[in-house]
Amino acid sequence: MIKEKIKRNYRISKYIFYKETLVDRKETFWSFISSFIGVALIGYLQSLYLLPLENVFLIGSFGATCVLIYGAVQSPLAQPRNLIGGHLISAIIGVTVYKVIPEPIWVSAPLAVSLSIVAMQFTKSLHPPGGATALISVIGTDHIKSLGYLYVLFPVLSGVVILLLVALIFNNITHQRKYPTDGRFSRSIQWMVSPTKNRIQRLRKKM
Repeated sequence: MIKEKIKRNYRISKYIFYKETLVDRKETFWSFISSFIGVALIGYLQSLYLLPLENVFLIGSFGATCVLIYGAVQSPLAQPRNLIGGHLISAIIGVTVYKVIPEPIWVSAPLAVSLSIVAMQFTKSLHPPGGATALISVIGTDHIKSLGYLYVLFPVLSGVVILLLVALIFNNITHQRKYPTDGRFSRSIQWMVSPTKNRIQRLRKKM
């Protein structure tokens, strides 16, 4: 009886471990393509208007956002409401904290992050990279700090909109993905991107 339980638990553990470590190559491919295009577009726009050293449009929190909206598309934290709301709320709070309490940094930095977390929880727009967005507004370069509330629009809102548009297109090209999880909205997006999807399928058949 004990041996049977051990064997059964072993089989279950082995199956779970296998499923957790299984890599979906198609999923990985689309995660790479969408994240590359999203960040590349932001970087390209930055190169048109700013000097190479002024990395204002490409803030660090966008990297974490890409992991969620392109790599974990079904996560509640990756949905458009969380993506947009989380970043904007955190940016506003971060800038406000810096204007009110710029120093000492060991007070302003944690205060910006903590307040942004609470605000995202209250507004049901929790998005983990939002904490980084708030932190960057306090500890960022002098150029970022000098933006003031303009930081909320550029780079935060502009970057978020670009990343969202790319997510809406590439996360709905294949049947394996559906973004956002709201069925009606995602079906509308899939209908819009279906011509591109059909062209890709025809190219694959020719190859």
